[in-house]
Amino acid sequence: MSETPPEQPADSGGSLSFDLADRPWIGVLGCDGVQEEMSLRTVFAEAGRVRRLVGDLPTQEFALLRLLLAVAHDALDGPRDIEHWADLWAEEDCFAPVDAYLNEHRERLDLLDARTPFFQVADLRTGKGEVASLNRIVADVPNGDPFFTSRMPGVSHLSFAEAARWVVHAHAFDTSGIKSGAEGDTRVKGGKVYPLGVGWAGTLGGVFAEGDTLRETLLLNLVAADTNGLRFEAGDRPAWRRAPDGPGVSEYRQPTGLRDLYTWQTRRLRLHFDKDGVHGVVLGYGDPLGAHNMHTREPMTAWRRSLAQEKKRGEPLVYLPREHDPARAAWRGLASLIAERTESGQGAQAATYLRPGILEWVSRLATEGELERTFLIRARVIGPVYGTQQSVIDEIMDDSLSMGVVLLHNRDRAYAMQAIDAVGDAEKAVMALGDLATDLARAAGAESDGPRSTARDRGFGSLDGPYRAWLAGLAGAPDPYLAREAWKRDVHRTVGQLGRQLLAGAGDAAWAGRTVPGKQGTQWLNSGLADTWFRARLANALGTPQDDSPLPDPADASALLPKVTA
Repeated sequence: MSETPPEQPADSGGSLSFDLADRPWIGVLGCDGVQEEMSLRTVFAEAGRVRRLVGDLPTQEFALLRLLLAVAHDALDGPRDIEHWADLWAEEDCFAPVDAYLNEHRERLDLLDARTPFFQVADLRTGKGEVASLNRIVADVPNGDPFFTSRMPGVSHLSFAEAARWVVHAHAFDTSGIKSGAEGDTRVKGGKVYPLGVGWAGTLGGVFAEGDTLRETLLLNLVAADTNGLRFEAGDRPAWRRAPDGPGVSEYRQPTGLRDLYTWQTRRLRLHFDKDGVHGVVLGYGDPLGAHNMHTREPMTAWRRSLAQEKKRGEPLVYLPREHDPARAAWRGLASLIAERTESGQGAQAATYLRPGILEWVSRLATEGELERTFLIRARVIGPVYGTQQSVIDEIMDDSLSMGVVLLHNRDRAYAMQAIDAVGDAEKAVMALGDLATDLARAAGAESDGPRSTARDRGFGSLDGPYRAWLAGLAGAPDPYLAREAWKRDVHRTVGQLGRQLLAGAGDAAWAGRTVPGKQGTQWLNSGLADTWFRARLANALGTPQDDSPLPDPADASALLPKVTA
């Protein structure tokens, strides 16, 4: 399909036009390894030959995926149930209805339209008529760190394709802080609107299921309307099928379903442009959306129970999105992704964590046999870390885990439990390694916090690749229990080698040792005793290659050694 380059906006009756249905603006990576931009129409037509979306930032990819899902849900009017989904999965040209759908709503998909610009408010202006720099919406220009961007010293101009991507991203991930007040917004005080929080997706620890092609990814995340635990209301529709927004909050309401939620207008903005591109923006707050107990509406995040919020609100059960920790690899939080989602009971009996609704949906596909047990998905996790009162984005986490859908099977939990317990094996072994680093530092009379942290980082770093490979192959293992025993042997070997490296580099001071405080008085600690304790802890955590029975606790072993009393 031929598409007009984004740098040449069409002139319709004297006004500029950039039709997102037919103009290339969405970055994609083809299965042939070629990166390009496609229009909405082409993305769906070519979804089976596209590997994945590509954004200027990972968060942009997440926001664009949600936009495409809203289009798919609305164009297909479903899936209504799992049978409808199965028909779509089996039909190669399942997104064919999108073509007519885009034609029907073309007037609301023009980025530059004078009356209903896409995801914008026509004639949005501040009381003084200010137009802000594009830095306000371009999130890869770190505030205060201009040397860490290719756009130094700032953004003075965007192509229409770039601007369209950042408009979608702003509604999803825009920072908080004081913003210019728009004329007609009743929340304005002294020409400003005070902080109302980040964009909706910015409150989430974003999770989605990724397949081998964009077609698979879209379908895997296309949740059926009869899914238990998620609310779908009659009349659910995306932003472009609702009345155009004004400058202020439209109404305090809850999303009617995924089409509404995925296109939620958390900001009010208007691009300023000429025939050469976009050169400014007016940006203000839009419709707020509270995160508490949204687990029945938002499927693309895990959830954590908040006892503090339960006490504050006087409610028996409150769940909040579980945000990502960029210092913690995704595999270490596997339990929050694959543990069964259950809210049965109140108080102490209620679940501490809920897995993402998207993975609950894939679990249903696996349990009901629509996906083969060995079918591999990548659980992709994307999320920002905001800093300075959420006014800047400090970091962005982007990670993925390949796993067989059998790990999500609701009637066969053996594979899932062994995968979760295998993470525990790694945690215990790395803890033993950290204890060894601490003991060696104490024996040498040095500070222990730095060596312990470094040793733990090395431990998790050394196990990162092996665990990911082991998890990806687990679905094909005939016996998950034997697979875990093999993993424990690998962990023992890897962490044991790291321990030997620590001992070899401990130095003469640790070898000679010194008197240190103990549980009963004081005792002599040197690298030899630290090694004994390390081996005991490692064996207790993992067993030994020859004998899987646990060794005595390290404290018991130390009791056999001479004590020096104070």
